[in-house]
Parts: sequence; C-alpha cells; structure tokens
Amino acid sequence: MKRYFILFSGRVQGVGFRYFCYTTASTLGLTGSVRNLSNGCVEVLVQGEEDKLTSLLQVLLRGNGYLRIDDYSLKEIPLVTEERKFTILG
Repeated sequence: MKRYFILFSGRVQGVGFRYFCYTTASTLGLTGSVRNLSNGCVEVLVQGEEDKLTSLLQVLLRGNGYLRIDDYSLKEIPLVTEERKFTILG
C-alpha cells in the first residue's frame, strides 16, 4: 500500500479532469482526493495498491480526449489509514 502526491500541469482545468480522475480512481478502489489549484494545476492525493496506482497514472496520462498533461510530479507521502473513499475537492 502506498500514497502519492501528484501534481499535474497543462490543460487540466475546465476539461473534466477531476471527474475523470475521480471515476477512474473509484473504479480501481483507490482512496484520496483531487482538486484544482489557483495556479491552473491539479493536485491528486491517492492511496492504494501499487499496481492500481500505476494503472491510474497510465489512464490519466492517456487522457479523456479533452485534457492535455504537459508535466507532472509524483512524490510518495505517508499513508492515511482512516481514509475510505476518493473525493473531488474544490
């Protein structure tokens, strides 16, 4: 089990990215959150089995036909044991 902080930049706001991330993460059984940042980036905090985290990242990088990811950074962070679902934040 791992938890990642992922920051995406590019055309990632106003293109359904948060919902796309939410549905994909929920389908994979991952927990965490996704939110837009004021600088135009999207922040994802996600937790689960490593193979499912890899699958999520692969799907997000392929996109939904509208978004464009120019760059992303990924950092492993401490687990949040009480987290039970994936949510979209403001």
